[in-house]
Amino acid sequence: MKTTTHLAKGLTLALLAIAASPITSTHAADYPDHTVTVIVPFSAGGASDTTARLITTKMAERVKQSVIIENRAGANGAIGALAVKQAKPDGYTLLVGSIGVFAINPALFKDLRYDPQADFDLLSVAVRTPNVLVATPSFPANTVKELIAYLKANPDKVTFASSGTGSSDHLTAAMFWQKTGTTGLHVPYKGGGPAINDLIGGHANVSFQNLGAVAQAIKGGQLKALAVTSDKRNPTLPDVPTMEEAGVKDLAVYSWQATAAPKGLPPAVKATLEAELAASANSPDIKAKFEAIGFDVVATNGEQFRTFLAEEIARWKTVIEAGKISPE
Repeated sequence: MKTTTHLAKGLTLALLAIAASPITSTHAADYPDHTVTVIVPFSAGGASDTTARLITTKMAERVKQSVIIENRAGANGAIGALAVKQAKPDGYTLLVGSIGVFAINPALFKDLRYDPQADFDLLSVAVRTPNVLVATPSFPANTVKELIAYLKANPDKVTFASSGTGSSDHLTAAMFWQKTGTTGLHVPYKGGGPAINDLIGGHANVSFQNLGAVAQAIKGGQLKALAVTSDKRNPTLPDVPTMEEAGVKDLAVYSWQATAAPKGLPPAVKATLEAELAASANSPDIKAKFEAIGFDVVATNGEQFRTFLAEEIARWKTVIEAGKISPE
């Protein structure tokens, strides 16, 4: 699909812009000359936090400057994003956030105090991971086809756990209902961890969860996987079909993490950041760590991020409006 193509091209094009050594151009030689702060708009331990820490650890080595992580959680990531919007656009304050911060919040919140397309210099979509449609082992359906039939026979009775209203897993479920003509009972939790725990405990029926978050539970038999939302099968779960293989078209969905800065970066600084972020994410040791937790490194450049983001905002706005979804 078009969205996947933009991301797939990102790695190749971004690497062409990377110099052989960390910072070689004379016009950017003075950046950075002191500590860079990366604001993560969620609590420590989540996907955005993990992404930030892995990439900035390598980036700090490359640029020979300290990079610190500052977690500012709240309001679906809006508090941290607003702080970055208001920071000086000098390259010393960055944002690492999720699909929710950049693509879902603009469609979900009418009073959002930042505009991801207008208020930031977009630098890179760093990594992505598909969702997996999982169910408790005792749930009657063992395939997507069986689930659809069960949902139609039992409207609004099957519980779909999510990490929160407006989350990627919630909206994937909403898109699934819309494309299959079914309904379910949405049960939002305060994070993916509690949702997965209740699934394993049998207190919810099904869920769309990030691959890395449920892979071990699937392999251990605590959950069963019905399909992945990637455009092709994932090597972590090679026997699990894609949604398209399972009969649901146009439901290729990825949860992704990206980096941005306050609008107005000096061009040399922006170019340096794009190159360093791509090089850091693609370094063999960091790439291996991402793959171990179910993430693919895509490392787009800023222009590709801008095109991709416009598509993602439009896509999720359609889902939110069709599903009449509003914040809690």
